[in-house]
Amino acid sequence: MTTIEASGLLTDEAESGVAVARRRADRSSRYQWEARYVKVLFLLDVLVSLGAAFLAFFLRFGEQVTDYSRMYLIFTLTMPFIWIVAAFLNRAYETRYLFVGTDEYQRVIRGGLAATAAIAIFSYGAGKEIARGYVVIALPVATVGCVLARFAARKVLHHAHERGKHLRRVVVVGYHRAVQELVQQLRRERYHGMEVVGACLPEPITTRDGGRLVVRTQVDVPVFGAFHDVAGAVGKADADTVIVLSCPEFDSTALRRLAWQLERAEVDLVVASALLDIGVDRTSIRVIDGLPMLQVGHARLRGARRVIKGGFDFMMAALGLAVLSPLMLTVAAVIRATSPGPALFRQVRVGKDGREFRIFKFRTMYTDAEARLSELADLNEHDGLLFKIRNDPRVTKIGAVLRRYSIDELPQLLNVLRGEMSLVGPRPPLPSEVALYPLDMRRRLAVKPGLTGLWQVSGRADLPWEEVVRLDLRYVEAWSLTLDLVILLRTVTAVFRSSGAY
Repeated sequence: MTTIEASGLLTDEAESGVAVARRRADRSSRYQWEARYVKVLFLLDVLVSLGAAFLAFFLRFGEQVTDYSRMYLIFTLTMPFIWIVAAFLNRAYETRYLFVGTDEYQRVIRGGLAATAAIAIFSYGAGKEIARGYVVIALPVATVGCVLARFAARKVLHHAHERGKHLRRVVVVGYHRAVQELVQQLRRERYHGMEVVGACLPEPITTRDGGRLVVRTQVDVPVFGAFHDVAGAVGKADADTVIVLSCPEFDSTALRRLAWQLERAEVDLVVASALLDIGVDRTSIRVIDGLPMLQVGHARLRGARRVIKGGFDFMMAALGLAVLSPLMLTVAAVIRATSPGPALFRQVRVGKDGREFRIFKFRTMYTDAEARLSELADLNEHDGLLFKIRNDPRVTKIGAVLRRYSIDELPQLLNVLRGEMSLVGPRPPLPSEVALYPLDMRRRLAVKPGLTGLWQVSGRADLPWEEVVRLDLRYVEAWSLTLDLVILLRTVTAVFRSSGAY
């Protein structure tokens, strides 16, 4: 419950020019970190592309500079310029594509492809033969290196957001429930870099309290009045962003007038669609008689991209098993030596289109764990359909370590190799869980379950059941190869954090 004085509300007409100038100065200093962040990305791209070019030079031509390799040395020194131009033309430095989402990485990859195409066209047009080994090393290494460098820079920024730094101050406009849901989500997902500092709701309830006029609402942020008070709320909350949620009161005319008001103070306006968790690449703007409309394409659940995903899963699973086999054999031996029973745990799970399969995991519990489940039912610490206990007495000592770092999941690479699972996907459910699914939740079964997924990199067992379902559905609706790569990278950091692993 939030209570504030309604008499303190400001209106756009009452604002002085001095107040507007002060807020612009504050907002300018607040945006300086964005400019610094772009400069860091620029510097990283220069260093990585230059390093990739020198690596290709030494691997292809060695340390000695000859008459033949001298041209490539000059080309190596110009590689950062070529890379920066390609990235700039693909808008990889525009802040609207940075900070969150996969669009930034897609633009870096497109920049690498564009640089490769430009070099090939130049070679053909100038009639000069370019050493293929040099190009094959330099540009792929530069592309992968720049993606990893930007991923690292983003993780540093997200950690700063979690500490309350570099946050946008946001006023949310909409109905009570939608506002509260957005507030909770942004507080839970701090990496978005947005802090809700106030809200404007329809017809707030006003009462008298000790002679003062107060506003009472069920949202747990300050409420600065109704929909017509948005411009004044920005000044009162010292906000730099306004998010308008879907509501009929804000038609095209009302939004246009609000945009004019916010333009004076250089406040960003974000209009949220009623569609949730839809991939950006599935949406496009269509203009019909001057009216911009959002067109939503179908989810890409089949086709060439799915074939590529399957091939990628197979190759990475085979490589993972080859590299990790010594570790897995050691873990199996330790499990057998420390507690009676097999090293592997097999359990029936539900996969794509409802097909059942046996999942493989390292055994982390005593062999009588299933029989003891009923006596521990009252200790369940998780809501929904999941059963989780933070200090489960059925877990062995070595099992607790395996769970902490998700080593118990490694045998699922066998399921990926067999085509029953994917590296990335929704959490593989039990048949008993699927039997209780409502109709919309069965959408999770449209794709293969994953060894990792959004549910794992977002908190694992610490997440409420409703959030697990939402993340799984988001993955199905927003799937892309780039999203898979980002989740795999985030999985590495999630495993080392080991939060929510029990």
